[in-house]
Amino acid sequence: MERGKIIVAGIGPGSEADMTQAVREALAEADVVVGYKYYFGFVRPFVKEGAECVDTGMRRERERAEVALERAEAGQVVCVVSSGDAGIYGMASLVWEVKRERHSPVEVIVLPGISAFQKAAALLGAPVGHDFCVLSLSDLLTPWEVIERRIRAAAEADFVTAVYNPRSEGRYWQLHRLREIFLEARDGATPVGYVKQAGRSGEEVAVTTLAAFDPEQVDMFTVVLIGNSESYTWEGKIITPRGYFTEREEGRKVGQDIMARSFRRIMSELRYPVEDRARLWVLLHTIHTTADFTMEEVLSVEPGSVEKMYGALSGGKVRTIVTDVTMAASGIRKGALERLGIEVKCYLNDPRAVELAQKEGMTRAAAGFRIAVAEHPDALYVVGNAPTALMELCSLVRRGKAAPLGVVGAPVGFVHVRESKYMLQSFTGLPKVVVEGRKGGSNVAATIVNAILCYDDAARLLPGRDV
Repeated sequence: MERGKIIVAGIGPGSEADMTQAVREALAEADVVVGYKYYFGFVRPFVKEGAECVDTGMRRERERAEVALERAEAGQVVCVVSSGDAGIYGMASLVWEVKRERHSPVEVIVLPGISAFQKAAALLGAPVGHDFCVLSLSDLLTPWEVIERRIRAAAEADFVTAVYNPRSEGRYWQLHRLREIFLEARDGATPVGYVKQAGRSGEEVAVTTLAAFDPEQVDMFTVVLIGNSESYTWEGKIITPRGYFTEREEGRKVGQDIMARSFRRIMSELRYPVEDRARLWVLLHTIHTTADFTMEEVLSVEPGSVEKMYGALSGGKVRTIVTDVTMAASGIRKGALERLGIEVKCYLNDPRAVELAQKEGMTRAAAGFRIAVAEHPDALYVVGNAPTALMELCSLVRRGKAAPLGVVGAPVGFVHVRESKYMLQSFTGLPKVVVEGRKGGSNVAATIVNAILCYDDAARLLPGRDV
């Protein structure tokens, strides 16, 4: 008997117009068509007369694959139909797995089809113009812990993300959780589109934003597409540019483009996932400045601190930053200071600090902070060199002489460096960013401040506005 074969065919989202010619020819050739009965309504016009249609019922995919192998081993040409593309959450992988388990000699051919997310993307405009991923929220075969880890990775890596199996009668909360995770990493204005019954009767297309997106409007026949940080809406459609950091935004500088590319490279090389957006933003800046990935281990960002410091500085509540040394002051971007109306002060060379240092037997940096606190007790204090300055500041805070908006603690060296940071870390409730251990430096302290001053760009991961 002539050996049979299996053709695993992706029949597209449902419309005859979206079915490929190769799939139509396979259906016309098949002796047996195996699939879920719902799909037979889409393919029946192309099935040859006399061909048998075998329905194994919903959620019995393995049985379909086994029936297909049995029929093909008996010499028949079998077409296994799968909606969308057979290789994307479809029957192709399962047929190959069962063939391997049976050590079957039957030939398997996979014919691609238009996936539901591709059809949805076309209806929404051009949302998949750059790197993308596809996630399924069904936890029938995948533990939710794994799904959530993948959701977070997609959100933080800024993939355009298509979501399959978003909701069902018993699976109602997962899409809400996905939205929460994406809002931790993406701006609320990120475009979101969803399509119900793509390519089928009852088709509905909607465009909204991540903040306004209501998961309750979605059902099991819906595909959701979430744009990346560069996606935008125009004429009711979602468009994602082919490349990051294009000249679409007027005034984009070459230096900013280089910095943005560097950030993407850094993100690809991070060893540990970073769930907090503020810490990720500061971490990217510090690694970009130092090329030192051990910053992943030593950078400590008090939760909520960056947001609080940025809010006070950008809102005009605090208009002064005090640094321990002039080098730290010079590294803070002048464009950001002018944009926000902030003044940077360093008292290191102030005659009063010089006199006080000689009189009290202390460093000029520490003396400078003592004078600064008397004039600007609520300023943002930045230490990039002198642990003695940080120790003096901690002493003043302890005695109620200072109530700084926040502290950037990044002194560098070998004497009293760790101790000064331990002192700072002991103040619970004080907004702070600390580079733990011996590492730090004026350049690191300045770049942390720069990250704070442009924190409103963190959601888009678009650095360098003031370069």
